[in-house]
Order: sequence, then C-alpha cells, then structure tokens
Amino acid sequence: MAEVISSVKRSASDSVVAVPKPGCQFASDNAAGFCPEAWQSLERANSGHVPSYGDDQWTSRASDLIREVFEHSAEVFFVFNGTAANSLALAAMCQSYHAILCHELAHIETDECGAPQFFSNGTKILLASGERGKLAPSAITQAVERRRDIHYPKPRVVSVTQATELSTVYSIDELSAIHDACQRHGLRLHMDGARFANAVASLDVLPRQITWEAGVDVLCLGGTKNGMGMGEAIIFFKKELADEFAYRCKQAGQLASKMRYLTAPWVGLLESGAWLTNARRANAAAARLEVGLAAIPGVEVLGKRDANAVFARLPDTLAASLRAKGWKFYDFIGSGGCRFMCSWATTDADVDALLADSK
Repeated sequence: MAEVISSVKRSASDSVVAVPKPGCQFASDNAAGFCPEAWQSLERANSGHVPSYGDDQWTSRASDLIREVFEHSAEVFFVFNGTAANSLALAAMCQSYHAILCHELAHIETDECGAPQFFSNGTKILLASGERGKLAPSAITQAVERRRDIHYPKPRVVSVTQATELSTVYSIDELSAIHDACQRHGLRLHMDGARFANAVASLDVLPRQITWEAGVDVLCLGGTKNGMGMGEAIIFFKKELADEFAYRCKQAGQLASKMRYLTAPWVGLLESGAWLTNARRANAAAARLEVGLAAIPGVEVLGKRDANAVFARLPDTLAASLRAKGWKFYDFIGSGGCRFMCSWATTDADVDALLADSK
C-alpha cells in the first residue's frame, strides 16, 4: 500500500469540471451536506433567545451525549474544524521545545499548513513509518531513541489517525501496542478522529474500546465528515490536560458566540444514532465501489480498504473520460492512483452510475 500515495498533496491538474453530477461526487466526504437528523436538530435550535458562548442547553446536551457514547466523564469542547481541533489539542500537551510523532502520511503533517506547529509555538513534528498508513510501535521507539540530547526536540506526544489517510483502521490490539510504546517513553497519545465513526463501524466495537480503554488521552471527534455542516469535538479523557483549554479556543478564534449552531447538530447525530448509521452507509458504499472497480479490466484496486475510501489505479484515458462526464475524484502526486471517497449521502445508485460510466 506504500506505493498508493507518496504524498497526499492533491494534483494541480485535478481541475473542476464545468457540469458536475449533483449527488454523485467522490472527491471528498466534505462535499456532502447535512444529514437529516443533524439538520432537523439545527432547525429546532434556531428558535428564541438562548445564552451565548456555550452556556446553552444544546451545548450541554451535546457534551453529555458524547460522554454517554464514550462511557467516560470526559471534558468536551467544540470548535469549527478539524485543523483547529487537532492543533489546539496537540498544543495543550506540548511545549515549544517538544516534538509530536506521527505517521509520514498523517493529516497533521500533510494537510494542515503547519497549524499544529503554529498553535504550539513551534513544536516540531517528527515523521515515522508504518505499513498501510498506520504508525508502527517500533517506529515510535526508533524516533524517541534516535537522539536524547538537549540539542534535539524532546518527543512528547504520539498522534494517530483513525481511520487513516489510506482508509485503514487501527485495531484494538494495534492501539494497545502503540499505547504500550507511549508508556515506555513517557508520551501522550492523541487521536485524529476526523473519520472516527467509520473506524467504529468498520471494527464493530464500542467507542471506548478504541479510545480511553486503549490509552488514548485526547480524541478529536469528527462531525463534518459524518453528516454535519461544520464542527468537531475535542474530548479530553485525561481531564488535567484540559486545564485552561477554553482560553486556547477563545484565543484561536474557535469560541462560537452562537455555540448552539455548532452543537445542536451533534444532538441530532447522537440521539438518533445517525453518527454510526451514516458511517456504516459510507463504508458500505465504498465496499460496493471496491468490488465493482476490481471487476473492470485495466483498473487495479490498491491496498486493503477498511473505511470509506477506495484507492485505484485507472488508465489515463478512463480517468479523463470520467472527469469529462462530470465525476470528481482526486489524483495523488507520484502514485498513479485515484481516491474515491464515499460519504453518508453516497447511494448505491451513485456507485452504480460511476461503475457504469467506467465500463
């Protein structure tokens, strides 16, 4: 799978087509709108006057629901997007002279414009390897033991992405092994969970089993890719790490004055169970697409899919033909592979239409 993506930077040649196919896009799960449950909850919140800056019943209810889902009395904060969630959470665990260890394809390394370094006042990101986009415990040890002198940044946090940028998922045992390595070296464990729901659906486990029970200190839980219009939750399972975190959010411009518009959709997602239903639907659509693409002569499915993205190598003429017909999907520099991302809104008809055009 290492050959799939040598860099997750998107190709400049991936142009926007003039006449898109509404509802049939595979470029990103960010392209989908609100799911009905989140939208209806937002509509209910859009009534009357309520306290601002998070002192409202919707924010309180969303926080309690997250605690119920994870079966933990965690500290919960809400921000606008995943970059802010990851960057502020990591900054809360680091000093400027520390280092963050992550996989070389991790989103905090490839797609956040240096925000983790910026908000932590210069904490260095150290890259490590691992098959199928997953950080190996041995790579953590190697990174820590590479240098221990005062002239080198001191490793403080390990960050894992669940599900990974290659649509793979860390198992309970894999996370436990990473936690063991963190304990041996005195490191905190952060999880970028932009697609955490897809990982839960793929593994068919309880959320607590792949978070705090596996040693995760802080989870950035994705809502945007799971059926919301915007908004991520930062969940501190180690409460001491959340000390004065509200001030970080305020200083970073992440404290919403009308917070209920960020948190009410969470209430709809969690009360209805749609957060998991949406993830299962996206994963199932990707599985259907994976099988269909594998059956097309000249198309090579790359790697093993666990979550809601499929990577495939397409003949150049086929990729160009699909884009000419209005389909959107990303190329990745140096890999020759295309990424097809499914969302909660991807239907069987969408998948079958893409496959029909591919054939």
